[in-house]
Amino acid sequence: MPVAFVILLLDITLIWHASKTGRLQPWAFIILLIPFVGALAYIIVELVPEWFGSPGARQARKRMADRLDPEKHYRELSDRLAGSDTIANRAAVAAECLKIGRFDEAVRHYDHVLQLPMGREPAYALGKAQAQFGLSRPADALATLDDLKEHWPDFESAEGHLLYARALAEVGRIEEALDEYHALVAYFPGAEAKVRYGLLLGTVGRTAEARIVFNELLLQMRRAPKYLREAQAEWLSIAEKQLSA
Repeated sequence: MPVAFVILLLDITLIWHASKTGRLQPWAFIILLIPFVGALAYIIVELVPEWFGSPGARQARKRMADRLDPEKHYRELSDRLAGSDTIANRAAVAAECLKIGRFDEAVRHYDHVLQLPMGREPAYALGKAQAQFGLSRPADALATLDDLKEHWPDFESAEGHLLYARALAEVGRIEEALDEYHALVAYFPGAEAKVRYGLLLGTVGRTAEARIVFNELLLQMRRAPKYLREAQAEWLSIAEKQLSA
């Protein structure tokens, strides 16, 4: 039997299976677009986890599915919002928009929520600022964060503090940004804040201070558990390159 016929038969069988199990989108397109490879991906992502339904297998399936169809969860949340326009559903769509880079839509959703009597929450204001920064509008992000601090002075967020420092740097308020980073690195979880602080110090010519920041970070992370070092690998690599430059 010709190999091409076997591949065609496999593709047709898997498309039929996808249609019967509610997985036709996007799998039919993927299988038809990339014969055999698409079928293999369907088997790995959809069928193997069913055969070996461990938590690890389910997580692997989710990671691969997200790569193949990054907007699947967005569509599901959007459908839920269309059926029931609640604050929770709209905020969930907005948060997913942040993850997949739909920043303009995220701003619209957060604006809508923040205008509602029950939607005035600091977390939604922070989400709006993150979306504005993603749209390369750091001045707007700063205005939103300043409004957040005015209305919710007790609200604390390491991510919000980092965003504030980054936005200050983007609009050219470098000394203020350095002050924010100096305060932030004392408690920010992970390596990102320290690396960004070191990079900004280097940008303004304070290279000796930058090297101290990078060195302290790498020494600290050598004592950290392996899983934590792996999670921060991208930022640690940047610190190492800065020290070797």
